[in-house]
This record gives sequence, structure tokens and C-alpha cells, in this order.
Amino acid sequence: MVDAAIGGKTGVDTPTGKNLVGCFHMPAAVLVDPQVLATLPLRELRAGFAEVIKCGVVADAAYFQLVRDAIPGLLSGDVAKSDRLESVLVGGIGIKVRVVVQDEREAGLRKILNFGHTIGHAVEKTTGYSLLHGEAVAIGMAVESQLAERIGAAEPGTAATIVEVLTSAGLPSRVPPECAPQQLLDAMRSDKKGREGKIRFALPTKIGEMAKDGDDWSVAVSDQLIMEVLR
Repeated sequence: MVDAAIGGKTGVDTPTGKNLVGCFHMPAAVLVDPQVLATLPLRELRAGFAEVIKCGVVADAAYFQLVRDAIPGLLSGDVAKSDRLESVLVGGIGIKVRVVVQDEREAGLRKILNFGHTIGHAVEKTTGYSLLHGEAVAIGMAVESQLAERIGAAEPGTAATIVEVLTSAGLPSRVPPECAPQQLLDAMRSDKKGREGKIRFALPTKIGEMAKDGDDWSVAVSDQLIMEVLR
């Protein structure tokens, strides 16, 4: 509702990786029915919150705090009856729309929405897609925010704040033990976000703000630093 439904990006997964085959095709409309969320198993509902949390990290600190405060109530009862659900959905959709309107085909600003997905996609691939997408993205956000601090892009404590909120949503934040660092690195090399042999990441500088490398909204990181953080 706040992520894949908005923005016109379509794709299919292949053995090589996720979203490598597809196109941009904007829908005539997007209909969001919050009552549908009441039909989801709790695990699926939690997984959806990964993208909600991501919206706050990449673009809006106030929205991040709103989500942080709302998570306990939204995940403890009938989500569709929560008085905070509408503000969470509308806020997340608004963030995605604002980004997509400025950069429909991911040539610039839209890259910030990839936060958590470079490592997240690699985790999905190396675990045989046994994790839900949101669970893998949560792991990706936790590790990539640590990477951002490691290279000096992010304010100290940014990663800890993100992990705290992911944990409150019941989402994982550590790389599964079956995912060897070299396997993950190899999987990242086949991801669409790699350029000229370098793996690039969308990284936060703090909650609500993302790093730039010149005019690029992604940052190249050495294999050595990636492996250190994965370990």
C-alpha cells in the first residue's frame, strides 16, 4: 500500500536476482482499502512495516517518529480499527508519491527508496526466498545503516535507532547464519544497483535524510568494508 503499489515499477524475479526484468507502467489509479490489512497473518503485517519504516528513514523524520509511536498499537490488536492506521498509510504513500513525481525512472532521487534493498535482495537470494521481502529488507536496513556509520556518512546512533524500531515491529535485524558474507557479496554484484564493478548503496546520513555522492543518490562502498560489516 505504501510502496510497491505506488510508482509504476513492475518486475518479475529470476534465478539471477530480483526485479531485473520489468518495465515502468503507471496505473490509472491505486485503490487502498485499509480493511484488507485485518485479513493478514501477523507475520505478513509485520513484514509490511519494513517499507513503512523505510519511508521515514529516507525522507521524513517526523513520519518516522509517528510510525515509531504507532507500531505497538498497530501490531497488538485489530490493525484496521486503529486510529493511527490512516495517518501511517497516507503519510507513507505521500512520501513515495513525492519521490516518484520527481524521478519516475530512478535516474536520481528515487534511488533513496533502495535503502535496505541491496543487502536485502542478497539475503533473499541466498536464503532461497524463504524470508518475506519485508524481513529481508529489515535486515538490509539494519546492516546498511551500520555500513553508513562505518564509512562516516551517518550520524552515530542512526543504526541503533533503526534497529530499535525494527525490533519493536518484530522484524529481524541480523544476517541469518546460513548467509555467508562472500555469498551475499556475490549476490550483490548481480543486483541492478551495481555500476562499473562497484556496489552502490542508498545510505542515510540521519533519520529523514539520505547521503549523496556528487549528484548521485547512492554511494560506492569497497568490498572490504562491506565484508567487515557483514561479518
